[in-house]
Amino acid sequence: MDRMIVKSRVGADGVLHVSIPLGLDDANRDVSVTIDPAPHPPSTQEEWRNFLASTAGAWQGDFERPEQGELEQRDPFP
Repeated sequence: MDRMIVKSRVGADGVLHVSIPLGLDDANRDVSVTIDPAPHPPSTQEEWRNFLASTAGAWQGDFERPEQGELEQRDPFP
């Protein structure tokens, strides 16, 4: 069985319901479930500014534009 990531949302009742059909080949196998809360998006202008400031200078590579290839020749429009 391969590792699988499933995204879901906790209901208004505070309960997470997850149903994942894996198939008969994986029947009667033990699995491990890890709950890892997803980060919530910034909701205020101050949180948004802080998020943007935290990304400044994060790129650690060279900007390269790959070859663009040849332009496709099409029939003229009538």
